[in-house]
Amino acid sequence: MKATMTTATAPATVPKTKASLGSSAKIARRDRIVLEHLPLVKAIAIRVHENLPVHVDLDDLVHAGVLGLFDAASKFDPGKQVAFSSYAKHRIKGAILDSLRQLDWASRDLRRRHKQVEAATRELATNLQRTPTEAEIAEKLGVDVEKWRQMMVDLRSVGLVSASSRAVEHDDLPAPDFPSKAETQPDNMCSREQMRSVLGVAMKTLPERYQKVVSLYYTNEMTMKEIGGILGINESRVSQIHKSALEKMQVVLQANGISSVQAF
Repeated sequence: MKATMTTATAPATVPKTKASLGSSAKIARRDRIVLEHLPLVKAIAIRVHENLPVHVDLDDLVHAGVLGLFDAASKFDPGKQVAFSSYAKHRIKGAILDSLRQLDWASRDLRRRHKQVEAATRELATNLQRTPTEAEIAEKLGVDVEKWRQMMVDLRSVGLVSASSRAVEHDDLPAPDFPSKAETQPDNMCSREQMRSVLGVAMKTLPERYQKVVSLYYTNEMTMKEIGGILGINESRVSQIHKSALEKMQVVLQANGISSVQAF
């Protein structure tokens, strides 16, 4: 009886089933795909971020994009003959846009008021041939100066107006300026042109086919599979050419003292 009880209470070793092994392999495959496509998340997040107010954190967009990438990797069906990168792009961008809606970075009311303030400021500046004062803008908007100042505080809090604007207590000074979007600011425009120029020089050192791959991928935003169809080569070869082209361009750029976009 004693021997029987001892045998009954001994811990049993549960062998791994085919299902559990299959699940582990699926998770490992998903994680590998995610790691390989993290640069795609960063690229999409940067493109979206370029059109957003400066206070929106790029890292938040990247985080949301990574979640979208995980979702894409989990639901991707290789049997549908669709390149994963093409499928993932929509999932990643969708996840980023969903995160922005949840953040509600500026309410519709604030955006409406911002447009009103910009329009009033531009009209007064045109008519007066100078920067209008706080009192003049407030009168134009039909509010008192204190209400105007509170509006400015609200707009600054969501990044719609520069936080470095002049202090509101100085009535004799011009009203705060309204910065243009980053892509239209002269220094950023100049930097982008300089970057395009040096990248163009680096691209010209590549063989013609390499140039075409880079141009189709980054300018036309085509997938590796689509580029392969145009050039008559397989997707793997396109990927090899793309990688080699970037490495060659990097060598040229570094030879000219450029190691990152911070040089511009």
